[in-house]
Amino acid sequence: AGEVSFPNRGWVQCVYTLFTFSCPHILLYLLLCLIGCLLAHPQCLDYGPPFQPPFHLEFCSAYENFGCCDQERDNSIAAKYWDIMDYIDPREHKLCGTYIKDILCQECSPYAAHLYDAENPRTPLRNLPGLCFDYCSEFHSSCHSAISLLTSDRHIQECCETNKTRFCDLLHLHDEDYCFPNVLKNTALNHNLGSVVEDHKGCLQLCLTEVANGLRNPVLMVHANDHTHRMFIAEQVGVIWVYLPDGSRLEEPFLDIRSLVLATPWLGDERGFLGMAFHPKYKDNSKFYIYYSYMDKNRVEKIRISELKVLASDANKADPRSERNLLELEEPAANHNGGQLHFGVDGYMYLFTGDGGKAGDPFGTFGNAQNKSTFLGKVLRIDVDGRSSDGKPYRIPPDNPFVSDPKARPEVYAYGVRNMWRCAVDRGDPVTKKGRGRIFCGDVGQNRFEEVDVIVKGGNYGWRAKEGFECYDTRLCHNSSLDDILPIFAYGRSVGKSVTGGFVYRGCESPNLNGLYIFGDFMNGRLMALQEDEKRNKWQKQDICIGSTKTCAFPRMISSYSKFIISFAEDEAGELYFLSTSYPSAYAPHGSLYKFIDPARRAPPGKCKYKPIPVKTKSKRILFVPRAKTVLELLNEPSTTKPLKKTSTPTAATPAAASQKGKKTPSTKIKASTAKPAPSGKKRQKIKAEAKPHKPKQEEKVARLDRTTPASPLPKNKSSHLTRTKKLLPKKAALGKEKQERRKKGRLSSSS
Repeated sequence: AGEVSFPNRGWVQCVYTLFTFSCPHILLYLLLCLIGCLLAHPQCLDYGPPFQPPFHLEFCSAYENFGCCDQERDNSIAAKYWDIMDYIDPREHKLCGTYIKDILCQECSPYAAHLYDAENPRTPLRNLPGLCFDYCSEFHSSCHSAISLLTSDRHIQECCETNKTRFCDLLHLHDEDYCFPNVLKNTALNHNLGSVVEDHKGCLQLCLTEVANGLRNPVLMVHANDHTHRMFIAEQVGVIWVYLPDGSRLEEPFLDIRSLVLATPWLGDERGFLGMAFHPKYKDNSKFYIYYSYMDKNRVEKIRISELKVLASDANKADPRSERNLLELEEPAANHNGGQLHFGVDGYMYLFTGDGGKAGDPFGTFGNAQNKSTFLGKVLRIDVDGRSSDGKPYRIPPDNPFVSDPKARPEVYAYGVRNMWRCAVDRGDPVTKKGRGRIFCGDVGQNRFEEVDVIVKGGNYGWRAKEGFECYDTRLCHNSSLDDILPIFAYGRSVGKSVTGGFVYRGCESPNLNGLYIFGDFMNGRLMALQEDEKRNKWQKQDICIGSTKTCAFPRMISSYSKFIISFAEDEAGELYFLSTSYPSAYAPHGSLYKFIDPARRAPPGKCKYKPIPVKTKSKRILFVPRAKTVLELLNEPSTTKPLKKTSTPTAATPAAASQKGKKTPSTKIKASTAKPAPSGKKRQKIKAEAKPHKPKQEEKVARLDRTTPASPLPKNKSSHLTRTKKLLPKKAALGKEKQERRKKGRLSSSS
């Protein structure tokens, strides 16, 4: 079910709006209305989530643990308070001081946007926060003379200083849960304040921003860890683009090896450019590494892993002539090509290969994955900074687990994997560094289960003996020497059909997400998270929902995404992204990059700022033009008699091809393919169309590429608080002793 946001957010508004709809829409709209009115989220006046102030708030101390003010804003409000108090009769200081302070400090409330009606950009911002009627009456009876000092609204100043009922009617909020001070007492609102918002089904509500679009099956995004904060996005066809910190893209690609890469326009073809990693010492040696499919002179399909360098004359251009082949693997089938490259915290390169393709790993007696003498179905580890005595262009790390086994390849680090699609190294907790270096992988299943694994040295991950937690090959499964490593999580076909491995969030901007392993499913666009339960040594899964118009009503937030989730990524600052497409063909420019945002809590202003090292650019910059409509744009569209479609279910993706052009999205079944595609270009698989864009039903599998503070000007003859120093409660040199004493007394009374 979706959500609806109303300017007045109350049952009165819900019921009134309900009867503006024709009968066929009443039941649906009532459901939307119920959820829109009942669910709440914190929001500041700058359209951002609240935060935990980094320093103690001296004035609005009620919000020093969580709210919308940092120390600078707190000092500004305090200065404004004392400017107002200079106009208040000293006899009323004790009586009015507390009211004035509380009203001013509502700018710091985590529900400031609700109190000031700032949620909907189409409605005017209140000059004063919404006050509960009893509280408002008491304030007006005690110190109505302060009204003209608190607001610049001439209508309120002229009509309401002597008219209590009129004044309190103007400040009334239809939803009294949000009016001050009721908002402080509402346990339903404050029970999990600052935590990740969950809907009524327990689905974590996160938001997205669109970062890039028009990409052809974007298989990965990486950074060079060189403090430039550039993002390198690779397309399956063999082109890598440079995206700068300002969001623009360079017109000329970083690397274009389409002439070498074996890629086709066939839906779900798993071959192509698949992996990339920068050397840990890239700033010094300009080296990076790529993993791609190609066809040799004898028309044999292979995987190539090679090293390249960046041009000395242009930091945004690779030198294709510098390619040095490290490893080549013959592929017996077109699918299950693996494709992950990364460097571990030990400085060694890890390579993740597929089992060779077809179905059920039918190669040899035990299959490739269980055969340690082959490179297929493995996690390999090599030292790219050395050469071996037998002529290999790399060195074998001396602590590799099978270096002394004559029946095993010394490069093998772990085995028994089917087709690990997207692995990531955990950066570790930003403070404690706990978890640093763990390697998480999503391993695509055969017929029944998808799994997430943590890679350990020498580990056997079970395939083809096991799929997920259960036996696949009964004979191998019951082998007493299997001793396989179980997944940390596995799911069946009712949840998804093709796992896309993700990342453990370790960024700065969304502190709630720290430690969550966020991943997805390629086939149905489902986003999921795993939370580690250290006491029970288990991982708990929760769905992630995207696109609630109530929860994500922030600048730049969008309400949909392209369905087929190809890959996840993190930028140099550790923020988390995913890449997806609405049409999974290597030549279709329907791919996009999205960034995750937590609408419940953000980092304190200024904490996550960084200064990218500037890079000289010789190529023209192409400015980013978003294609997806933001939630605020949708809210600003003229209302119609039909309720706005929402995407708040776990399968929240809205494929562009389906939603914009009315086309059905095809899928193909690759896991069980048994032969390579014919060079003639005929279809490899039978294509089935989706039944619905929002809750797709696909019986077959596409192959794994498998987001203005209300200012109340003081009277003109009084200096503005903006001209004050930032130091709390400053003294004026021109004030006489009498005024200073009066101010001191006022401070004492207001702090009680």
